Amino acid sequence: MLPTSVSARLLMSTAAAYGLVAVLLGAFAAHGLKDVLSASSLASWQTGVTYQMTHALVLLVTGIWLRQGGPGLLKVAGVLFVTGVLAFSGSIYGLVLLQATWLGPVTPLGGLCLIAGWGCLLVAAIRSD
Repeated sequence: MLPTSVSARLLMSTAAAYGLVAVLLGAFAAHGLKDVLSASSLASWQTGVTYQMTHALVLLVTGIWLRQGGPGLLKVAGVLFVTGVLAFSGSIYGLVLLQATWLGPVTPLGGLCLIAGWGCLLVAAIRSD
């Protein structure tokens, strides 16, 4: 059961924060890490940034749809997107910057959350009129 505190405002605010941080992290890599990290590590970092920004945008759309009276399943999708970005992108950033290999198994779990979020959106879209 989801807490009642999951709201359109919370999803949209989180989306804006994720987008802001994605731009900052992308710029950080382009200007501060390009001479420090290997090409492979930079590519991994970029994957994290790309997924974070993509899901910031879909989280924003999810919040807007929820605010417009969309189904409650959108709250589930939103929580899955929030969790998925933290786990997927966050673990990539940790792997690249800290070489925290224990984060390796977290990345696919984050990916599963993102996939499940998209599944919730699909079901919500099919059920809507």
